[in-house]
Amino acid sequence: MDFYLSFLADNWWRFLITALAAYLLGSINTAVMVTGIVTKGKKDIRQMGSGNAGFTNVLRSVGKVPAIVTIVCDALKCVVAVLLGGFIFSFIAADSQILSSEFVNCGKYIAGIFCILGHSYPVYFHFKGGKGVVTAAALMLTEDWRVFLCILATFLIIFLISKIISAASITCAVLYAPYTFVMTFVFDYLNGGGYSLAYVLLSTFAALIIGIFVVVKHKENIKRLLRGEEKKITSKKSGK
Repeated sequence: MDFYLSFLADNWWRFLITALAAYLLGSINTAVMVTGIVTKGKKDIRQMGSGNAGFTNVLRSVGKVPAIVTIVCDALKCVVAVLLGGFIFSFIAADSQILSSEFVNCGKYIAGIFCILGHSYPVYFHFKGGKGVVTAAALMLTEDWRVFLCILATFLIIFLISKIISAASITCAVLYAPYTFVMTFVFDYLNGGGYSLAYVLLSTFAALIIGIFVVVKHKENIKRLLRGEEKKITSKKSGK
């Protein structure tokens, strides 16, 4: 772990560039922009429905097509940010291909975390954004497809049972770090995949930070879930 701390200290400028670029990309809040376009500037998604500038609120308050545009664009901006972070860190000299891959993945995690921060606290929109669920999912897909598939399966199971997006999102956020640890420790480290134990711990810690952040952003949803007041997603147009 000391090696990685020294590594970040020696490459602080890469960290800074990656973090800043990812944050600015994340600050492009599609929910706010799409709602403004659809309503011709008359409404702000943050003043509609739940007040959250994210996919679910756009789906409920604006419509399916704007919601699809929102989820696609929010995912794409994080993919671009994560790939950019990996690219910036790919130029660091390494003694082996495995170590080089670890450096690239560190850049991806840094970019993903700051993209999620930008999405939730966008500098372009008075620091009031979404909860980071879609951007976090995009990071998972770009960083480790195995973790993404586990998260996707979990999300679908919880959502199909409960019909509540927030319940599925919170469950996935809680399980992100355990899934990451299992994949990197059991299937990579113990199985001779090559990743170091330090990287296993670092990636698990990054996943834990993201998971905690997403859960905290859902604190109001958690309160409504406990009271049995959280709205379900249905095909009915009854306003429920």
